[in-house]
Amino acid sequence: MGNSFGCSASGERLVSAARDGDLVEAKMLLDCNPCLAKYSTFGGLNSPLHFAAAKGHNEIVALLLENGADVNSRNYCGQTALMQACRYGHWEVVQTLLLFRCNVTRADYLSGRTALHFAAVSGHVRCIRLVVADFVPSVPYEAICAQADGDGADGLNVKNSALSKFVNKAADGGITALHMAGLNGYFDCVQLLLDLNANIASVTFHYGTSMDLIGAGSTPLHYAACGGNLKCCQILLARGASRTTLNCNGWLPLDVARMWGRHWLEPLLAPNSNSTMPTFPPSNYLSLPLLSVLNIARESGLQSSSTSSDEIDFCAVCLERVCSIAAEGCGHGLCVRCALYLCSTSYLPSERPGPAGSIPCPLCRHGIISFIKLPGSTAKENKLHMSLGLCTPCMLHPRNLDHPSPAHAPEIRKNRVASVPSDLLCPVTCSPFPSVAIPLCTCNDGPCPSFEPRDVETQGESPHRSQATMVDQDKIEGPRLERTSCSSMFWGRRSCSREHQCNSEINT
Repeated sequence: MGNSFGCSASGERLVSAARDGDLVEAKMLLDCNPCLAKYSTFGGLNSPLHFAAAKGHNEIVALLLENGADVNSRNYCGQTALMQACRYGHWEVVQTLLLFRCNVTRADYLSGRTALHFAAVSGHVRCIRLVVADFVPSVPYEAICAQADGDGADGLNVKNSALSKFVNKAADGGITALHMAGLNGYFDCVQLLLDLNANIASVTFHYGTSMDLIGAGSTPLHYAACGGNLKCCQILLARGASRTTLNCNGWLPLDVARMWGRHWLEPLLAPNSNSTMPTFPPSNYLSLPLLSVLNIARESGLQSSSTSSDEIDFCAVCLERVCSIAAEGCGHGLCVRCALYLCSTSYLPSERPGPAGSIPCPLCRHGIISFIKLPGSTAKENKLHMSLGLCTPCMLHPRNLDHPSPAHAPEIRKNRVASVPSDLLCPVTCSPFPSVAIPLCTCNDGPCPSFEPRDVETQGESPHRSQATMVDQDKIEGPRLERTSCSSMFWGRRSCSREHQCNSEINT
């Protein structure tokens, strides 16, 4: 599609502009030929949207989608632009793709990974929060927890059953996002996934598992024991993980920790351990109002036109755009763009006043659970910088395709494609996770490289720490490595050359 000889040269120019972030060049090419947005490369079948998403060029992503690029287009490996954005942690791009109603449940061809797996492998917790936004209703968090225990209302059953199915989707060898976050020691991701109904007792398949050095039939606690992060193991145990579960090799989590040299975990993982578990509140990355503001942005767009009225009410955050939504409860108004940014970037302690997962109002600090659209906001205001009606309908927000809205009917027809349910894809395929970093090598070829502290996606943390602080942190979280000689050989010889081909095009 789009690879005819007539447009090949222009298509490659657009690919280069998308990779390099050249917005002027991309606009010029798309003004001359909007069909170039659907171009794909000859080798890896990567579209310009894949390149822009992988490099984090959000404006070019929006421009391509406005000009008809398929938001769910796949490359040769079956990976979408959403997967590429989650792989590299570009949450702004993830947000834009969600506004165009991308299909977050799609899995790649190689190992059945969804965008959630890509975000969990690399520890991009904000991407995880955005990817699951369509599954988390804007209701009090206590109601979601009550529904998970079987006491919730019928209105939450559909949402939460879909949430559990998505969060616990198994990829190659039965590996879930919780397995990967625990293996790589990303505590924030583990905590958020557990709050989103991740199954703490899920086990990898008893055949074909990609982590043979941990063992088939392993739980997330086995993987966290291999990773060596103390806090990850503690929260798994605090949420009900069992120390006495055996995998197919007959190994306890304690045995896995000993094999990988995680001796500091032995007092915690011993079957008869009397260790006191700390109390873990809900994740600081919960964002209950996110779904409500996403739906308003999809319906009305992000731009608000100015008005000549003397009673115009500007957003109190940006002081530029007109207020189009209001916080339910306190009633203070914001523009859609600022509300969406607040919900996507918040990192708030759960101990603060207000319901868990609520966002404090910028004006009165009232805990916001959902947003509502102001009556004065009309569809005429959506002279879109980002036309949000251009995409495939989301499975959780079905749209009546027989009666499209008059304003967006041409765009909907232009971009509507038939989606294949991801459940039809076999989770056991030819390749495991090639990007996973095994935290420690156990070879006898020589000393391992020095450990470096991991960058944590939190606020207010100083980049320079004393040597004593680094030593204490290593004792708590355990040593971490980006790559070791053994792990590179392990994953390199098991990974599929098709993914190397697709990724080499993007990373050229």
